[in-house]
Amino acid sequence: MNFELTEDQQSIRAAIEKLCEQYGDEYWLVRDREGGFPHDFHRTLADAGWLGIAMAPEYGGSGLGMTEASNAICGSV
Repeated sequence: MNFELTEDQQSIRAAIEKLCEQYGDEYWLVRDREGGFPHDFHRTLADAGWLGIAMAPEYGGSGLGMTEASNAICGSV
């Protein structure tokens, strides 16, 4: 079984990492201390169209798989 990422999967990871750069350690430390939902981070991902990455296109998603979704999020942590 080949676990290497495809070019498309690598592109997804790079695009999301670029968005996540603006939310560094200090941002997440404040979120941890104050609690609450990270609305601005969520909005950034939503505006870029990444929240529905594994959702079917007929429901507004990208129709990609869980590999793309988990790689995108886990790869940027």
